[in-house]
This record gives sequence, structure tokens and C-alpha cells, in this order.
Amino acid sequence: MAEDVKVPEGWRRVRLGEISEIVKGITYKSSDYCESEEGATFINLKCILKKGGFNKDGLKYFKGLIRESQILRKGDIIIAIVDLTRDGDIIGYPLRVPDFGSNKVVTMSMDVVKIEPDAQIDKAFLYYRLCLNDIHSYILSISAGSTVLHLDLNWLPQLEFSVPLSLPEQHKIAEILETVDNAIEKTDAIIEKYKRIKQGLMQDLLTRGIAESDELGVMSYELRDEKKHRFKDSPLGRIPEEWEVVELGCVGDIIYGEGLRQELYEPDGDTLVFGTGGIIGRAKLFLDRGPALVIPRKGSITSVFYIQEDQKFWIIDTAFYLKPQNGYCKFIYFTLCNMDLELLNEATGVPSLSRENIKSIQIPLPPLPEQHRIASLLSQIDEAIEKEQKYKEKLERIKKGLMEDLLMGKVRVNHLIGENKSLERVENV
Repeated sequence: MAEDVKVPEGWRRVRLGEISEIVKGITYKSSDYCESEEGATFINLKCILKKGGFNKDGLKYFKGLIRESQILRKGDIIIAIVDLTRDGDIIGYPLRVPDFGSNKVVTMSMDVVKIEPDAQIDKAFLYYRLCLNDIHSYILSISAGSTVLHLDLNWLPQLEFSVPLSLPEQHKIAEILETVDNAIEKTDAIIEKYKRIKQGLMQDLLTRGIAESDELGVMSYELRDEKKHRFKDSPLGRIPEEWEVVELGCVGDIIYGEGLRQELYEPDGDTLVFGTGGIIGRAKLFLDRGPALVIPRKGSITSVFYIQEDQKFWIIDTAFYLKPQNGYCKFIYFTLCNMDLELLNEATGVPSLSRENIKSIQIPLPPLPEQHRIASLLSQIDEAIEKEQKYKEKLERIKKGLMEDLLMGKVRVNHLIGENKSLERVENV
């Protein structure tokens, strides 16, 4: 990525090879693996997710020879230099080594390099600076007969950028960006917690239902209990006596989507266009109005989407839509979300669902007032998740702007150096 060569006052232009050592990972044999955690923790490509994510489930253990320079510690910078999938989405994205505990030896495979800065460079600053550079663009093309992509290690040391001469300035820039990252991480944890709560609550509410009570508030509820309430056997297992089991085709027509010509798309249109994976654009015309459900037909068949009341929509021909006539649309949405639609896949190639299979899906159907109460509880959790996701998106926008300003020297932080006060609200930075 070309960069403006104008250097801010008090900064200097450097090459990565001048300020750091690029350490290659271990060339290993399969016999070097061991099952015991007493071996060294071994980071390989299976541990690295797209665009810099980390997956501890991919860890192996290693009993081979390790050089001191190949030992990894918390916060070290590593970069994948190979991608066996041919997608290239893990190559060149800097990643910081997570905390494995002070007593654990951690190392890396030959598919990974460590970037070890010298004493003039703050390691956290260098991590963020490398995130700003488009290292990913220097992937070597797949040669004839090859099955993998590689990062050009001859080029990597030549990567050029500007850094502050002052270590305290580097540290303060990194500290500000880490504050935002910590807020993003905490928000992610909250989102995941809400999702776990929702999944457990769906399982309970959609099998046991809510006991009637005039004393319970909006977010308070009591699940039916077979010791106190009547249940019956059904094709779906034990369900409350008042509930029915019906086929999805009995609550409304399963309608095919229709192709939409490109000239009918409109960026500012008030019609949402859905495909099998969700919203794909906006349009001038509309097929129908919500409430309705988008049900996948071909391709990604895992997700169902809810269309709000009165919302204009168009469903293209990779999906179906359903407008329930007998039942509350939001309740049926949550019921389908609680099912694994992939079990209905009948294709050996591109996953596909047939209209007949969808129509025959059996669902529980409580009395309408109870459907509303169940859907209301689950909707409140969805609203909480959406609120946190919007906050995370805001934090990510803030981080992007800060990285472009701070790491390029457009905004200076010298006046903040020496202050230990943490940033209470990152959006005010």
C-alpha cells in the first residue's frame, strides 16, 4: 500500500527489517506432535482465523527442538505466511499471541513468523502499525500445480512506514488503541452472553411454554412444570396440553421468490431485497409487505429472517417467504430459528431446501396470547443484542478513525504522555 512520504515532526521513516527481527517458525515432522499438554503449545495455521482471529481449539502440542527466538510470549506479533485453503484470508494479518500462562512454553509452526521489534519500538505500537499496512496484498500468486498461497518473505523486511522517535509517544498511541480494543472485546463478551441466554431460553420457552400469572412482569416469567401443569405426548415430544403440533404449510403459503433485474435496484429505495443470506440491497418495486419470514432455498440454508410489519420487501429466487395466516409471525420465526434446517438439505452439491420439505416441517403452536408472550421475551433479548452490536460497530468506526489519525501522525498525543488516567468514554477520544 503506497503511503504519503511526508514524515511528521519527531517521527522517522523506517523499514520493518531495520527495526525488528523476522523469526521463522519451526520446520517440523508429524512425529514431533505429542498428545500431552506437558509439551510446548504449538501455534499452527489451524489456530489462525480470518483477518487476525485466534482459535485455541486448533492448538497442538510439540516435543521437538525449539530455539529461544522461537518461543512466543503474551503480546508477541505473529503473521501467517501460508494459507492451505487458497482463500488467502489468513495471510498477512498481524495477530497478538494470547495469554497461555507464564509457565507454559509456546512456539509456532513454519507457516507462521514472529515479528520481534528492537528496543526502539513499542511492541503494541508496531502491532497496530502493521494492522494499518496492507501486508495481505503481497501474497504470491498460486503457481501452476501449487495448492497453497504464500506471503513474499523477501518483501516483508522492505515494508516501509513512519514511527515516532519517542517511545513514550509510541506507547501512548498503543494505549489509546488498546482501550478501544478492550471495549470491543468486552462488548463481544456481552453479545455472546446474550446469545447463550437466548439459545437456552428458546429451548425452554418453545418446549415448555409460559405459565399464566397476573403477578409476573414483562421480563419475569414462569416456565410450565409437569409437576404443576398438564403435558401431553406429541410428535415433537412432551408439550403443554393446550398446544398443537402443525405442519408449517398449514400456517401460511410458502411462496417462491422472484428474480429482480439489476436496473430495479435502488440504493435509497424503501424496499428491502432479501436473498438466502439476508438483505442484499434495496429496490424501487416491492413484492409484498411484512410481517413475513424469509426462508432459505439454495446456498446458505442455516438462517431464517424476520421482516417487520408494513416493511416493503422483495425476495429473490434463492429463497422462499412465508406470511403466516394461522399463528403469530414472530413466534414462528423464533421456532424456525431453534431448528437445524440443514437436516432438511437434499442436495449433494449446493445445499438446497425444497418447498415440500419446508411445508412438512412440524412446529409447536401454543394459543395466540402465549405465542405473543414468548415472542415478546425473546424479542427483548434480540433488542439487547442489536443494541450491543450497534455499539460495537460504533467502537470499530472509532478505532478505524483513530488508527488513521494516530498511526500516521495526523493527531499527536504528546500532551497526554505521563497521564495515567484511563479513557472513560472512548467515543470522546
